[in-house]
Amino acid sequence: MGDLVIAMDGPSGVGKSSTAKEVARRLNLAHLDTGAMYRAVACEVRRLGADHDDTEAITGIALSSDLRIATDPDRPRVTIAGRDVTDEIREPEISASVSAVARIPEVRRHLIARMREIIAAHNRRIVVEGRDITTVVAPEAQVRLLLTADPEARIRRRAAELAEVDHRVVTDSIMGRDREDSTVSNFTVATDGVVTIDSTDLTLDEVVEAVLDLAGAHG
Repeated sequence: MGDLVIAMDGPSGVGKSSTAKEVARRLNLAHLDTGAMYRAVACEVRRLGADHDDTEAITGIALSSDLRIATDPDRPRVTIAGRDVTDEIREPEISASVSAVARIPEVRRHLIARMREIIAAHNRRIVVEGRDITTVVAPEAQVRLLLTADPEARIRRRAAELAEVDHRVVTDSIMGRDREDSTVSNFTVATDGVVTIDSTDLTLDEVVEAVLDLAGAHG
């Protein structure tokens, strides 16, 4: 079988992970959540008590910690320094601090290299989701798309996932992540060759079918 890399970018709350996993299942592809890699480093930074402004310490943690991530869409598992952080990476505190990790250039270079290694290890048959996959990590992907949704829909979806969290906290988290992450990657406007799918008024199945149609056009 030939290469089939599906690169999927987009902000929080657009249904990116659910879509990426289901597309991977239907096409029998691996799945890589690149955001989980940054979140895992943020977990280790928190465990070690490093200051969020200490870029040298964070870089050292990122480069020296053994980070492993599963690529089975049905069995997501993330470990760092021997600790399973699969659940911890989704905690609101990690969401609030992950941008401090993601904006450090040396950390980004290190993790991007790891992402490319994972893509290659799966014979370039993989769905990769994140914020700069179509432009930086895998610009040569056969399918490149940007998944978007209006802010209210994004906030509503994320609040439903985190039912115990105050709506205002969810709003601040999503808008804050957008502001901070936009300083290091463009994930709101599609570049040349990238297809935009607006999921605001679409069901998950409809979004998945749209992605499968794009993949089908590439054999």
